Amino acid sequence: MLHKLERHLGWMAVPNLSLCLVAGQVVVFTVAMLGQFKVELMALLPGLVLQGEIWRAFTYLFVPPVTGQLSALGALFLAFGWYMFFLMGRSLEDHWGDFRYNAFIFTGWLLTTAVAFLTPGQYATNAFLAGSVFLAFAFLNPDFEIYIFFILPVKIKWLALITWILYGVTFALGGWTSRLAVLAAVGNFLIFFTRDIVERVRTGRRHMQQQARRTAMREAENEARHRCVVCGKTDLTHPMEDFRYGDDDQCYCSEHRGGKKT
Repeated sequence: MLHKLERHLGWMAVPNLSLCLVAGQVVVFTVAMLGQFKVELMALLPGLVLQGEIWRAFTYLFVPPVTGQLSALGALFLAFGWYMFFLMGRSLEDHWGDFRYNAFIFTGWLLTTAVAFLTPGQYATNAFLAGSVFLAFAFLNPDFEIYIFFILPVKIKWLALITWILYGVTFALGGWTSRLAVLAAVGNFLIFFTRDIVERVRTGRRHMQQQARRTAMREAENEARHRCVVCGKTDLTHPMEDFRYGDDDQCYCSEHRGGKKT
């Protein structure tokens, strides 16, 4: 379906969308820190959108995660977060192309905005939309390493696992606004990755079946065909031994075959 849409609507895709979103947040954050602008005017409050402030449904994408006073360390981590979002988003753009990445972002935006109207009196956040970009990147690049505190290397698949766990905790214990935001982010991820997940499960199952068959074949190859019922010698441990079967249908080596009719 996306291929058909891209043929007809591909010209509408916004190139370098990740850069646009990060640059917009940097500008808004800088202006807000200088005291020249109130970020609340851009935040998504569905009740106000219903009263005519339509722009909020779009401008909340440019609301940075923090607008208050920051320490030097806090500013460093904020800048690092912007950098990681740009890095991951750009990687998805390169992997999918501009149109599909645009579709991913705007699908997440549409879901996040839609569920926000179920609680019109509460502000919505774009944090879970950014989280869906992180989960998408981690799914496609599970062995990519991030340096925690710029020192400790950790594969991103483990951070993604922690994120999924935190999403589960938020859904179980959080308010309805947070629960709906989690559903929007997870829904966005599943829309684009369900087919890949199913294929990985099938591939993993086939691999396990093939591995089981190979193991059974190796065991069959390593299983002795002849074993002396007296001493336990086998054709594997004593390949030059002459094994015979007696009238009792039992196997005997040459040493213990005496007196047996073969």
